[in-house]
Amino acid sequence: MTRTRFALALAPLLSLAAPLAAQEFVGGFGIADFHNSTAESGAYISGDYLGARDWNLLGFEAGLGATVQVHQEGDIFLGVGLQAQRELRNGWFIEASLMPGLFEEGTSANDLGSTLEFRSLIGVGRELRNGNRVSLALSHISNASIGDRNPGLNALSLRYHIPLQRGF
Repeated sequence: MTRTRFALALAPLLSLAAPLAAQEFVGGFGIADFHNSTAESGAYISGDYLGARDWNLLGFEAGLGATVQVHQEGDIFLGVGLQAQRELRNGWFIEASLMPGLFEEGTSANDLGSTLEFRSLIGVGRELRNGNRVSLALSHISNASIGDRNPGLNALSLRYHIPLQRGF
């Protein structure tokens, strides 16, 4: 699948997040490790759009969100799903998300076994004096064994959260 067709296939899913009042944008960079001896592990960048968290889910404020991750070897993951945060004391917080999406490997060695993959993320962060926030997160991309193979991809990232004004 070409990258253009890949992006067009996900466009209807990303449009689900558009009507939401924006909560924050999160930019990140990190290191990804493919669970495949021939895979090309390395750096990646990410961008998340986190919509308003209007639901309470197990003590977390939850809402919809979307993510894109681009790895140094050209791998791309685009996902839409549930994201949540829980405020702790003294400006600290926990973040979590589960976003199904589409994965296209940049090299055949980075094949995760399926185009449909699921990204789970857990992180801890702190609010800065300027109102922005920073977090350190672990994430995992896997096809939950629905593909012909399921090597998975683990990542560690530093994330910078920028609150967006409602109605953005």
